[in-house]
Formats: sequence, C-alpha cells, structure tokens
Amino acid sequence: AEEPVPWGAGCASVPPGGERTSSTCGASLVDGRAIAPPQAPLAVKQVIAAANHIDDRPYVWGGGHLGWLARGYDCSGAVGYALHGAGLLDVTMVSGQLASWGEGGVGRWITVYANADHVYMVVAGLRFDTRNDPEHVRGPRWKMAAPEANILPKFAVRHPADL
Repeated sequence: AEEPVPWGAGCASVPPGGERTSSTCGASLVDGRAIAPPQAPLAVKQVIAAANHIDDRPYVWGGGHLGWLARGYDCSGAVGYALHGAGLLDVTMVSGQLASWGEGGVGRWITVYANADHVYMVVAGLRFDTRNDPEHVRGPRWKMAAPEANILPKFAVRHPADL
C-alpha cells in the first residue's frame, strides 16, 4: 500500500505578501482569512470556508457544543464547526473525543492535533487554533503553521479519511 503523503510534501503555505509558486501550493493567509488552494478537494475548501465564517468570533468556553451556531467558540467547538462545514463531523465533540476521531496520523490536507485539554488543526498548511496569536487575542484564528515536532508527543494526530 502506498504511504499517505502529508500535505507538506513539496508544498508550503504562502506567506503573507507571498506569491504562489510550484513550491508554495498550500493555502494563503490574506487579512486573517484562509484562501484554499485551487487544487484542494471540495471538502478542504468547505472546511476553510466554515472556519473563515467564525474566525473572528471570541473564545467562549463550551462555545459550539450546544449547537453549531454560537456567539463564540472554544477550541473543540471551532474545529468541530469547521469539520462539520464539510460534512466530516455530525455531532459536537470535546477535544478528548477528537483525539480518537478519524484516522491516525498526518493527513494529506487536514490534520487534527488533539488531547484532553486542547485541539487545533492544520488545513492545507495553515493552522486553525484558538490560542494566542496575536498576543492576548483568543478565539478561532488562522495563522501560519509552525513546525509541530516539539508538541507531537503531547497530542494525538488524526485526520479525516482520504484527506
């Protein structure tokens, strides 16, 4: 069986003000919004669109768990909302549940990093997270993905089937 290729094999996200080239075929970040790469599967584009819809909402503990639409979102509510936007998640889950969701390992387009305390995801090379970035701003936000090597032992690494 062929080994899955992580999204980053030969691709890097486009830095702000950068230009898409053959080596930067991941998503772009423009004014805080993710722009899906043209060659991305429809589900990836839908996840990005859903995340963009809530990326300016405040952090609210428990937000997004009583229903998909909320005033604000916590980490698992935000990731869940985005995945639900592509039909990849039918019910809300807390971060610990997302640690066993989907398939194990890094996905080609979408990778979810989850443990009992926190969850975030990397979609086409951009990180969607509720932690500080910029400093002291909390809530669902896109940011450039950083190397994950120093945190991987703390998180389960999951992805949706075929993505």
